[in-house]
Amino acid sequence: MMQENNLAKWLNNELSAEELETFSKTEAYKTYQKIATVTETLKSPDFDTDKALLDFKNKNYASAPKVIALKSYKNFFKIAAAIAVLLVASFFYLNTLNESINTQFAEQKEIRLPDNSEIVLNADSKISYDKENWSTTRNIELNGEAYFKVAKGKKFTVATENGTVTVLGTQFNVENRDEYFEVSCYEGLVSVIYDGKETNLPAGNSFLVINGKIANLDAPKNGRPSWIDNESTFKSIPLKYVLAEFERQHNVTTTTNNINVDQLFTGAFSNTDINLALKSISVPSQLKFKLEGTKVLFYAENMP
Repeated sequence: MMQENNLAKWLNNELSAEELETFSKTEAYKTYQKIATVTETLKSPDFDTDKALLDFKNKNYASAPKVIALKSYKNFFKIAAAIAVLLVASFFYLNTLNESINTQFAEQKEIRLPDNSEIVLNADSKISYDKENWSTTRNIELNGEAYFKVAKGKKFTVATENGTVTVLGTQFNVENRDEYFEVSCYEGLVSVIYDGKETNLPAGNSFLVINGKIANLDAPKNGRPSWIDNESTFKSIPLKYVLAEFERQHNVTTTTNNINVDQLFTGAFSNTDINLALKSISVPSQLKFKLEGTKVLFYAENMP
């Protein structure tokens, strides 16, 4: 019952900071947040809750008790209507995404959309979109990382589990991973919606969220992300995210021993030369490593 109450209060923006923190850690919250993110760019059908309430009262007046607490029913209808619109809209939206493209570990793909917009999909990533109605609805759903060169035209939207990016025509990169969300603008201007708040991001800027903490970073103007040129670059990023990207780019599994994976890493590694990549990660972090087939162990330098 507590979870339903939190959902109702969340839909009405009535949760306290402490309640929101507790509710955000539940599986139910993640599901509803994803649905809400997907439907941010959709127009929901009009629903007249007052008329629905009046119709309900008139239809059931004859058989209903003489004394009824109407306020609770009205709140119920508002909550039920909001959930129904959210679920129905997201269902129909997701079923219009008739084109899906994905990459495996150690793989990149270049994609040209019907309007000549271009996408480069990084390793272990997936996009979905409505190919048949692309001229009227330029919406992409992204899981992973992709670089976009958007042809000028109608609004272009990239929806992720963490946030939504909207542009008219520009060049930008979006990475959406577990507890990691980053948008970098290289040309033009993009709008980022995260946690219900909009941030305008001009060229040369990045919007980064790690574990719910927001940071603003620099990005090169008129450039492109380094991974397109087979190099992964990081600036003050926790080591665990660096190792996760290393796994994706080289199709390996990593383990660590006696290492603080939350220590910050600044540097780069090759996406094509695994031995060079291992040295590029281990030397700045003062680590040692053992490579056996597709398994890599990173351990502290002072260990035997």
